[in-house]
Amino acid sequence: MRILIAADTYAPDVNGASTFAQRLAAGLTARHEVHVVAPARGPRSTRATVAGIVEHRLRAVPVVVGGTGLRFCPPVGLARAATRVLREVRPDVVHVQSHFLVGRALVGAANRLGIPVVATNHFMPENLTHHVPVGVRVRAALHGWAWADAAAVFTRADVVTAPTPYAAALAERAGIPGPVLPISCGMDLHRFAPDPSGALRAGFRARHGIPDRPTIGYVGRLAPEKNVSELVEALALVRRVRPELDAQLLLVGDGAQRAGLLRRAAELGVADRVVSTGFVPEADLPAAYLACDAFANAGTAELQSLVVLEAMASGLPVLGVDACALPHLVRDGENGFLFPHARPDALAARLALVLGEPALAARMGARSLELAAEHDESRTLARFEELYALRRTARTTARSLQVTVSAPSGDRV
Repeated sequence: MRILIAADTYAPDVNGASTFAQRLAAGLTARHEVHVVAPARGPRSTRATVAGIVEHRLRAVPVVVGGTGLRFCPPVGLARAATRVLREVRPDVVHVQSHFLVGRALVGAANRLGIPVVATNHFMPENLTHHVPVGVRVRAALHGWAWADAAAVFTRADVVTAPTPYAAALAERAGIPGPVLPISCGMDLHRFAPDPSGALRAGFRARHGIPDRPTIGYVGRLAPEKNVSELVEALALVRRVRPELDAQLLLVGDGAQRAGLLRRAAELGVADRVVSTGFVPEADLPAAYLACDAFANAGTAELQSLVVLEAMASGLPVLGVDACALPHLVRDGENGFLFPHARPDALAARLALVLGEPALAARMGARSLELAAEHDESRTLARFEELYALRRTARTTARSLQVTVSAPSGDRV
């Protein structure tokens, strides 16, 4: 098949939606011709083939709010550009990754040209409104408007998916016509895996000057909705209550909160126990997880959490806030622990338990591996390939029936 993926955020952007789109495109190239439409890195549209994927980059400008480094395609002329690409590529199916400007334009153009559309929702309003300095009532109104806007676009898709049952139910409650199908973002279990030799762990620690201590890890954007400050506060409590554990916190990633988190660590007296690497290349991510002894995520706007999946596939016990989709991955008492939001003391107690009992941590890490196997990316690719084929067949059948019904008597085709 010829598949076109439309993404409002794509490489080199660093976030869950971008990562999923990149991995999906790469996985599909083994059996299909894959095209991607995404924002360009400058004011001019470009086309290039990168690792077997034909990238159609549409002219874009920087997003000036929030310090995200993202770019967006101005709406003027975007519908024409989307139509031009579709007429040039003639895909069998279009798979949009958002309802924003690029996704919206491609859905409209595909509808006009009679091309099947599959849509995946990676969106929660909380991922955006954290950057807007407004009160609770205005924020709630913004959330309602944002979901209605998403529903208006996704209603025009042939089928909509979301990464977890929680995300699917949330989308349906927000007005997106169901059934919204839960399909995991998937994981490359060959790339993210335990390292019995310890070589990757030792190499990453050496490169980043990480002391040989029990390590709580976090990988991802240092953004407001990730609540990484709760990890810093929990570390300080662990250090105070269980100083013999000699625990430290490893932060892998960058973002607007980084400087503030390091200041908070200094205020709490744990600056020397927080290691912040900043951004690390994609190729170095597997080793980053292996440098940790446990993984924690306090994010309250997660529709799945690729980083938790990657930590599980690396054989780590995982601790996640009891919110959104994290309970789908963190099985309390099995492969880790859940903890209540805004309760660093509760997180600290669980961290101390995991770091203080190696046998428990080992059992939980082994269970993480079992649960991660359910998210093998080969399953995800197969599910989407099946959807693409079904939508293409359904659209072709509908066209044939329309021609048959509309043809004059004696001229049936």
